[in-house]
This record gives sequence, C-alpha cells and structure tokens, in this order.
Amino acid sequence: MTTHIEDFARQLRELKERSGHSYGVLATQLHFSTSTLHRYCNGTAVPADYAPVERFAQQCGANSDELMTLHRRWLLADAMRRREPDRAWGASVAPAATVTSTTSTAPASASSAGPAAPETGAPGTDVPKAGFSNAHVPQTDGPPTDALKGDVSAASFPPPRRTPTGVAQPSRGPWPAPQDGQFGRLLRDLRVRAGLSHQSLSQAAGVSVRAVADLERGRGHLPGPQRCTVQALADALGLDAAGARMLEQAAGLGRPRRPRPGAGPGYYDLLQLPRDIGDFTARTAALTQLSATAEAVDPARPPVALVCGPPGLGKTSFAVHAAHTLAPRFPDGQFAVDLRGMDPEPVAAHAVLARLLRALGVPDHAVPDGLDERLGLFRSVTWERSLLLLLDNAADEDQVRPLLPATGRILTLVTSRHALAGLEAVHRIELGVLRREESVELLTRIIGSERIQAQAQAARDLADLCGNLPLAVRIAGQRLAARPRERLDRLVAQLAREEGRLDALEAGGLQVRAAFALSYHRLDAAHRTLLRRASLAAGPDFSAETAALLADLPLRQAVRCAEDLVDAGLLEPHPLAERYRFHDLLRLFATEQADTDDDTAARRQAQDRTAWWVLRRARAAALHFDADHQQARPHEDPDTALAPADRDQARAWLEAERHQWLAALHHSGAAGRHRQVIDTAEAMHWFSDLTQHWDLWVEVFRRSVDAARALGSRQEEAVHLNYLSWAHNTCAQDHQAALSTAEQALAAAREVGDALQTGWALGYAAAALHRLGRSTESIAWLRDSAACLEAVPSPQGRLAELSTLNTLGRHLRQIGRAEQALAIHERSEAICRPGIPGLSLEVVCLYHAAARQHLGNDLAALERFSEAEEPLRAALAVFEAADMPSWGAPVRLDLAIVLHRLGRYREAYESLLIAEASLGELGHPRHPEAVAELREVERRPSTCQ
Repeated sequence: MTTHIEDFARQLRELKERSGHSYGVLATQLHFSTSTLHRYCNGTAVPADYAPVERFAQQCGANSDELMTLHRRWLLADAMRRREPDRAWGASVAPAATVTSTTSTAPASASSAGPAAPETGAPGTDVPKAGFSNAHVPQTDGPPTDALKGDVSAASFPPPRRTPTGVAQPSRGPWPAPQDGQFGRLLRDLRVRAGLSHQSLSQAAGVSVRAVADLERGRGHLPGPQRCTVQALADALGLDAAGARMLEQAAGLGRPRRPRPGAGPGYYDLLQLPRDIGDFTARTAALTQLSATAEAVDPARPPVALVCGPPGLGKTSFAVHAAHTLAPRFPDGQFAVDLRGMDPEPVAAHAVLARLLRALGVPDHAVPDGLDERLGLFRSVTWERSLLLLLDNAADEDQVRPLLPATGRILTLVTSRHALAGLEAVHRIELGVLRREESVELLTRIIGSERIQAQAQAARDLADLCGNLPLAVRIAGQRLAARPRERLDRLVAQLAREEGRLDALEAGGLQVRAAFALSYHRLDAAHRTLLRRASLAAGPDFSAETAALLADLPLRQAVRCAEDLVDAGLLEPHPLAERYRFHDLLRLFATEQADTDDDTAARRQAQDRTAWWVLRRARAAALHFDADHQQARPHEDPDTALAPADRDQARAWLEAERHQWLAALHHSGAAGRHRQVIDTAEAMHWFSDLTQHWDLWVEVFRRSVDAARALGSRQEEAVHLNYLSWAHNTCAQDHQAALSTAEQALAAAREVGDALQTGWALGYAAAALHRLGRSTESIAWLRDSAACLEAVPSPQGRLAELSTLNTLGRHLRQIGRAEQALAIHERSEAICRPGIPGLSLEVVCLYHAAARQHLGNDLAALERFSEAEEPLRAALAVFEAADMPSWGAPVRLDLAIVLHRLGRYREAYESLLIAEASLGELGHPRHPEAVAELREVERRPSTCQ
C-alpha cells in the first residue's frame, strides 16, 4: 500500500517524464538545486511550501485537474511528514545523508553542517535557491518542535565567522532549542552577536526597521512572523541551515495555531470555505481575470475583487469555486464569511472582525471591544500573511470597508447583489447569464450526457426558458436528476406556460422565486411599486418616462428608483440608451407582484394613464413628418418642455418607443378611446412612408380601421382601409390581403362620394394586382385611378395623381412598353417642376425625385444608359438627404445596374455592396436581385483592379 508521500512523489515523476525535461533543466528554470528536485521526486523529501510545487507542475505543462490533484496530494504528504518527522521516507531510494545535531555548546564538526550535496560531494553546498530553505526537507537532526525545552541566550551560540568585508558568514551549530515566546529575545541576541544594527538588519533582510524592533520587543498583539520573513532574517544574520531552522521553530511557537474541532472551549470558528461544487460550469473569462489579479498581488495594496449582479447568477458559487482554485496561492489560510446582506439586519462589521480575529488564532480574551481597536488588530495580524478572504452577500459599502486589509499578500473576494459603486479601487467582475451552450453543458453535468443527447433540442429549449440564468438552469437540472425517468420535453412544456414557470422552477429548497423575493422585500414602497409596475410596460425595454407613468411617480424620482434597482441587480441598464430591461424570469416575478400587491383597478388606472400620455407624445412626434402640416405643433405634446424638438429627435423617440405606443393603441381601442386611435394613426401616415421596413404598420392601420368602424365613420374607414392596403402590399408583402382591403376601401369611398379616396383605392388595388401577376388588370385600374384623381383639385389630389402616374409608368416599363412609360414619367416630372400650390417644397422634391428615378429606369430599359445615370443620381441624393433608406436603397441598385452596363465595374461594385447590405437590412423584395447583380460584377476581372 503506497503512502501519501509516495503518491505525491510519483505524480511529480510522471509530470517530469511527460515534460521531456531533465532534472538539471527543470532545476535551472525553477531556480533551485538538482539534488533537491531529485529528493522531491523520489519521495525522500517533501516541500514545506506548495508554491514551488505549483511552479514545477506548470513548467511541466500540468492542466487544472492535475494541479488540483497535486495540491491535494501535497497536503496529505505534508501532513504525513509533520506527523512523523523522524521517519526516513522513500525506503526504496537511498536517503540523503543527514546528521543529528546535539545540544552541546562544543564547536560543530564538519559532519553537522546539514545534508550532503550528492552532486558535488562537498558538505553544505546544496544551498536552496529562490526562497527554498533546508526546512523544506524532512530533518532528523533534532527533536520535534513541540518537545523543545531550555533557555536560549547569546552564550549558547557559536561565534560568527567574518569575511574580509565584514559580512557575516553562515554560523554553524549546535543550536539550543527555543521556547514559546522567546523569538524576540532570540532575534535580538542573534543580531547583537552578528554586529548588526536595526537598520543594517532591516536593509539586509528587506524588513522594515519598525518591524524588526517590534519583533525583538515581542509586542503581544503580533503573531510570530511568517516563514518568508524568518528566512530573510536568517540569511541576513548569516545563520547556517540548523540555525535558520531553529529560528523558524521559535517563530512557529509564536504563531497562532488553529484549534481542531472538538478541542473544547478553545475551539474557534474557523470560517472555512464552503464546499465547492463539482459540476461548476463556464465563467472561464471571469476566472482568468481573477487569477490574474491573484497572480499580481501587491502586499502594499492588497486587491479586492467585487463580484456583483442580479440574483440567480451564481455569484457565491463562482466566488467559492474561485477561492478553492486559488487556495494554493494563499497558504496561510482561506476564510469565508456570510455577511447576510439580504437579512433585515445584516451582520455588523464589528461582529465580523471578531470572528475573523478568532479564526486567525487570536484568543477570545485578546479580542478588543471597539471597532477601531478590532480593525487595528486585524490589520496587524494580517499584514504579513498570505490569505484569501471571501466576504459573501455584502449589503453595502459601509459593511465592507472595515473588513478590507490594508497591507499583506491578501486577496479579498466580495459578492453582492448590489453594485457597491462607492467601493473604491476594486476589480469589478460582472457576471452575466450563461450562453445557451453553457446552460446545456451545466444540464449535462447534472443529469448526464445520455439524457441530453437523446433530447438535444429539448435541452436547448429548456435553457432558453430558464433565461440561461444559472440558478434556474441548476434547479431544472436538479429536478430532472431527482426524476430520472422524466423526459426533458415534459418540463419544457410546463415552463412554456408563463403563468406557472416560476412554480415549476423549484427543486427542494432551491427556488427562483425565493431568490428574487429576498431582494424585492428589502426595497422601500416606491422602489417596489416601480419594479412591479414596470412589468406592465410593453416591449423588451422601457424608458424612465414610461416607468414614472406606470408607477405614478415624478420623473426625477422614477429615474433615481430605476438606477437604484439597477444597482440592486433587479433591472438591467440598456448599453446605449437611457432605458431599462428585465431578465425574463424577473419580469415574471414582477408581474406576479403586480397581480398580488395591486388590485385590478390600480393596474388599469396605471395603463390608462400611460396609454393616454404615450399616444399624445406619439401623435405630436409623428406630425413632424406630415406633409399636410407645414410645421409640427409642440403644444400637442403632453410634456412640452421635453418634447422632441425636430425630426431627428421625433424619429428617435418613435423608434425607441414603438412597442409602447403600439400597445397604447391596443389599450386605447379596448378602452373605447377610438378618436385618439384614429388621430394617432392619421398622424403616423407620412412617417410610415419613411419606415416601410417596420412590420407593425399592418397592426397600426388595422386598429384605426376598427376605431373608424366603431365610430360609424365610413369616410374615415375608407381612408384607413387605404392605409391598411398599402401596409399589406408594401410592408407585409401580403398582396391578396392588400387587394381585398383596397376593394373594401373602394366600396366605402364610393358610398360617401369621396373622389380622392376612390382614386387611392383604385391605385392600391392596381398595385396588389401587379404583384399578383395580373398586369393587364393592374394597368386598367391605374388608368381609371389617374382619370379619377386628375379631377380632384386639391393638393392631396395632385400627390395621389403623381403616385398613380409613377406606378402606371413602372408597370408599363415592366411589360416592355418603355416608350409609353417614359412619356408618363415626363408628365409626372412636369407636374412637379413648377411646384404644387399648398404643398411644401420638401414634399414636392420627394415626388419629383421619385419621377426622376422612374425616368432613369425608363432610359435604362431603352438602353440609353449614359442618359439614365444623371436622373438616378439626382433621385438618390434627395432620398439619402431625407434619410429614407426604403426609397434610397432601390435607387442605388438601379444606379449600380446602369454603371455595370456602362462598363464601369469598380463603381458598380462599390454601389452594389452598399445597396445589397441596405436592401438586406430592410428585408426588401429586391434584395435577391442585388445579390445576383453583385455576383455577376464580381466575376469581372477589372472589378478588383
């Protein structure tokens, strides 16, 4: 049966052999002797510190799993070495030579200098490098530490030897055994004997003068110094290996020792790290960031890493896993404290400091009462240690600040649901939800790969329904693990029902709802109201104005509350705009709270208030684009001080809030406010021409048709049926629905004798017929439309006539009658050229540009390509200046085709690249045409010249 030391040594040898490096090469790279490395690998010695072991393993290419195994084996081997310090390990390998020292004051013989150096044959030449001392090798030259007796004084020490420069050379033993509490006296006597002042010893050892003086005086609140400090002092004092070991033993007697559980009244709370979870998944980037922080610890400025985020992201699991991973780098201890930040009364820093001091070995009677005194003692105890502190579940900055060490090789991990924005100089680690593949990997680790592979799509759907929130995914996995015969798609079906999703996400004591409730119930009334009412907002995100309206709060207060909820991890800020959004599961939770905490009347009142305000703002914003209004009317906005001031601001608001104002249309229609619905849709008519790629216009104009019918207005019904036909044909590409709707509009318009709407209905029906391939009928309907509209004297009649003529000419060109099309489009241009009374120059310019586009295409169809370029470029300039991509992108495609036919391939190629991208983004029906043209141009050799 192998021992722990043999297991440890065997893994070292396996790593070394796999690396292909020789002992000499590895020893040189790691800066310690070849013989020491031999002893570690053959089991005759065990390092007293894990750091060189980790460096050795990394040099040999060990992976993370091998590092964890090696660390565990080193711990077991080191414990075995400490339990049986006199045993000669590695019986199958010749042990290194050792000599037992005595307590005599006689001069040391050559054989008492310590282990021989087998590589050189000279005693005492096996000098460790880079912080390694002979204390790293099990010794047999003295009794165990806890058996040391006797007084220690300068008279017991052998005289120092001096070089011509006066530097102390290693002094040889024998050395007397120290007693507890005598480190300071021993250090002072050794310094005096070496002829060094406090300052000289400080400079030689790299330890401050004050620290040297405090150590010699044996100040009661200071623990024994750490090994690295003792080694530096021993080197500066010129001690031999046995003397250095004696000094370390004296320091060890003064260090606090952790009592073992069950040791009676003296047993302290060790604040041990919680158990790591074996199926921890993902978070590689965050672990790498934290590892880099731990690698670069500066004792003068010990780092603090803050892990924050919404509930359910796995902050504690991440921090615990990271602490276990980084533990070997902090050999003096790892401590975890739950600050209980979500409790009604979080743990006070005063109490946490007492627990930390006890865990660090300070007896109860030595823990002071005051916060400042505890803080001072805590920093004194930790200043020279290598520690990892995990402060979990912090409430706020004031709770955390007193717990942060001021100096020392210490890494502090803090987790909190709050952003703790006031915490200075911290490394922030933001955790987000998992990627879908990471969620599936977590499920795989919990329930096994067989079930996941058997229902791979169900596993992906399950991850999506959990919102890729780690807590939700884990609960789903744990539930499936407890029910090995349950199919994944059964749970998917349950989660697909929103009203029961949070109920299904429970597994034993794990509940998503409970995690959210902890944060919710710590909020004050205003914050709770805003959170639950914000769940009534439409769309993926919402503005502070919408939240203020729903919560019935002043805007400034709503902004403050929303920002506080972001800091609390309950809302997510939009990365670019001043907007907010929920995680999917948090939205469900907030909706539940709205149903529970607000009665039906309160919710309806909030939605009524919001819909009324939003539709007024939407109408005022849309009027910036209405050709029938020469200027916008800002007095119609519900908040004139913050109303959009120009078209750019109006468009930005309409686009950002389109889900909200569409929902408001639904709500107002259901509430019977039909006039407001019609007025809003009418104002949107012109704006819709600029955003034909939006898929909501069918719904907008369907609502306004319903409102007109509810009011019994056949004339308004005809108007909005025409708008709806246009939306079906142009936006939704549903040409049969467009034709049917246009026929309804035509019937209503003829019933009320409205010639303008009759002409529009004929034109919209013709457009649908053309898309359905019924070109002959389409042209006949367009001629009827043009004849009807020519008799309408109003400015709106001229615009309708221009639209009809342009469409008629296009249809003629497409059936091969380009000469007739050119004549019709020249007629359109003639109408536009002098201007149209009653219409703004801007609107006439747009219609003129449309006519010039058709002229260019007519000329191209007649193969008069050189003449076609100029009108197409003129039309493109107008549409791009007006920011009308739905109109500009097709013109750019037409221009590129002309350039291609003219043999100007490089220009055609550049224009096609832009046109293809724009048409693709718009989902335009001409996008395939652009792709085909681009491929043809790419085949031209001169394109790439």
